[in-house]
Amino acid sequence: MRYVILALAILLSAAVPTQAQAQSQLSISIGNRGVSLGFVMSTYPTLVRIPGYPVYYDPRVDSNYFFYDGLYWVFWGDNWYSSSWYNGPWDMISPAYVPLFILRIPVRYYRRPPAYFRGWRADDAPRWGEHWGRDWERQRSGWDNWNRRSVPRAAPLPTYQRNYTGNRYPRQMEQQRSIEARSYRYQPREAVSRQILEQRRRGTESRDRQQQQQRNAEQQRNVQQQQQRNAEQQRNVQQQQQRNAEQQRNVQQQQQRNAEQQRNVQQQQRRNAEQQRNVQQQQQRNAEQKRNVQQQQEQKARQQQNVQQQQRQKALQQQSVQQQQQRKARQQQTVQEQQRQKALQQQQRRTQPAQKARAADNKGGKGQPADKNKVKKDKNKDNGGHP
Repeated sequence: MRYVILALAILLSAAVPTQAQAQSQLSISIGNRGVSLGFVMSTYPTLVRIPGYPVYYDPRVDSNYFFYDGLYWVFWGDNWYSSSWYNGPWDMISPAYVPLFILRIPVRYYRRPPAYFRGWRADDAPRWGEHWGRDWERQRSGWDNWNRRSVPRAAPLPTYQRNYTGNRYPRQMEQQRSIEARSYRYQPREAVSRQILEQRRRGTESRDRQQQQQRNAEQQRNVQQQQQRNAEQQRNVQQQQQRNAEQQRNVQQQQQRNAEQQRNVQQQQRRNAEQQRNVQQQQQRNAEQKRNVQQQQEQKARQQQNVQQQQRQKALQQQSVQQQQQRKARQQQTVQEQQRQKALQQQQRRTQPAQKARAADNKGGKGQPADKNKVKKDKNKDNGGHP
């Protein structure tokens, strides 16, 4: 019996996988036709037979990926999923209906074993009874007891699926069933596998009927919507005619406004031209005033320079007058000094005859008598030649 996932929470509760290898990309999502586990296989899987078991596994995929009895099997998030195509979509299978040889796969062939597998023997099957409980073990009693010498033949691999990779992979179940009917003649050996395939077929037909009913209901809704749209279009046509008439009136009014605006623009242009001429004339007057101001400033500067030069000349003249006065004063001092010297010289000349006479008297008193006539001549000479 097939169990379709009813809630996303069931999948989200599973452990998040680490980075997958090149052949698979792991993600979890829910599709309308089964569950997509995200095993986006870039190519057909490399399936290898497990020794002593009618089961294949892919040693290059980082997931618990198997093929048995015409179906692909994946153990993911503590649930078993099956599909007739290597890349799904997948159907969740209850533990009570998982085929026996899938349950008997040894632990070592699980590429991503869950944590509770630790400590279990690699060559033995997982201890499903410990994990799923006593009720399951009573229901599947004897699942791990089997004659290893009477292993059934492995189902042939559906190698025709190698031709459907990438964009050619059939996503719709109807396509998958059509290709299977043409390319794969194997009939499942186990009743569980046959029942899974039958339920997949019935589920597809049921979904087809539901989709047909949905399409019919959608068509009815479309007809009603079309009628509503037609009525709406008629209203829109009437409204459009009213809008067109309004637009015509608006166009006429707009033309009138445009003509008025054009007249205003022309008047504004004339005013602007007049303002521009006034501005140019004002600029010329300003330039003339500026030149006049500059000339006045230059004249004032020249006048200031002339005043400064006159002041310097007056100062030089005053210095010259002072120097002349100083020279005259020195000349007067020189004249006065010369006059004093002349006076002193005259005084000395007047006093020299008397000194000589006294000196002669002094000599006559001591030795020979002085020449009286000579003394008289000297006196007359001092008196201007008059006796």
